[in-house]
Amino acid sequence: MPMEKLVDLLSRLVEIPSTYSRPLEIDRCANVVVDWLEAHRIACSKQIHNGVPTITALPEPDRTSILLMSHIDVVEAPPALFKPRRHDGRLYGRGAIDDKYAVALSLLLLHDHLERLRAAGRSQRDLNFGLLITGDEEVGGKNGARPALARLDADFAIALDGGRLDKIIIKEKGILRLKLTSRGRSAHGARPWLGENAIEALIRDYGVLRKYFQVDAPGHWHRTLNWSVVKAGDSVNRVPDRAEAIFDIRYTEADDPDDLVAKLRGALQGEVEILTLDPVFHAGRSPHMDRLKEIVPEAEWGPEHGASDARFLAANGIPGIVWGANGNMSQHTDDEHVELDSVVQLYRYLDRFLGM
Repeated sequence: MPMEKLVDLLSRLVEIPSTYSRPLEIDRCANVVVDWLEAHRIACSKQIHNGVPTITALPEPDRTSILLMSHIDVVEAPPALFKPRRHDGRLYGRGAIDDKYAVALSLLLLHDHLERLRAAGRSQRDLNFGLLITGDEEVGGKNGARPALARLDADFAIALDGGRLDKIIIKEKGILRLKLTSRGRSAHGARPWLGENAIEALIRDYGVLRKYFQVDAPGHWHRTLNWSVVKAGDSVNRVPDRAEAIFDIRYTEADDPDDLVAKLRGALQGEVEILTLDPVFHAGRSPHMDRLKEIVPEAEWGPEHGASDARFLAANGIPGIVWGANGNMSQHTDDEHVELDSVVQLYRYLDRFLGM
């Protein structure tokens, strides 16, 4: 795979601000992918589910042996991060490692394998792998990977959205997002004794909530709590009568999220609402894993704290892994980047794996 082809295609994708707040840009990015596939005479399908585009390029409709998964949506960023910059063997920009390098890599892999088949007088139907490219992974994949995987038939999947060259992910934490609403009684800020401050009630509940997360395990493989959003008050001289907090909880296979929520509802004074509940990802078993271990014997196989669209694989009976290039944990940061040599090496590994 020529480096310049990779850099050019990846740069084109990074330049598009395909964030959740800009659905038209997500669709524009999807159209760039479709146009690229069609320009290279690769049959593909673009489908829209609740406004979210999903692209598939498969050997036959809704069927493939191996599925490569990636996504075109990215998290919010200042305008400067949508101007890709190449420096010191890296490409910088929003989406460089999460996850547009994987889109570019997948497209180039598909093209190169198909060209070899065509040279032998064969066609796309003879490919042993296909692509699934979605547009809402960063917000949960409910309208992208989830409905797409429900209609697809695959023997094995690789979500190119995590890990690194020497680490293949076989387990990811589940996600539980809760909204806690505390209520009080409003009063003038000069006479706070006449009211009940909802912020103070929220803080008291938070003290109780934290007790359910005083756990420890090797490698931090235990449930975690992040207080990520808070909303309260509308005037400096008024006692607030409502306060809301959103908590991002990551849980492991040792946790029962329904039981945890039931306990929290019994212990907290405020109202507890489930916003998101996504399962733990388990890789399952497949002979394709044994083949990968032969190709990349130095790679570590283990868990990861993050989450990806791989969460939907098990429910559809598809074993799979999460794997990817090296980005030095720069996802979602102002320093987001991908190490270009690692993308080339990942191409070589996958080229060998898919050529079996």
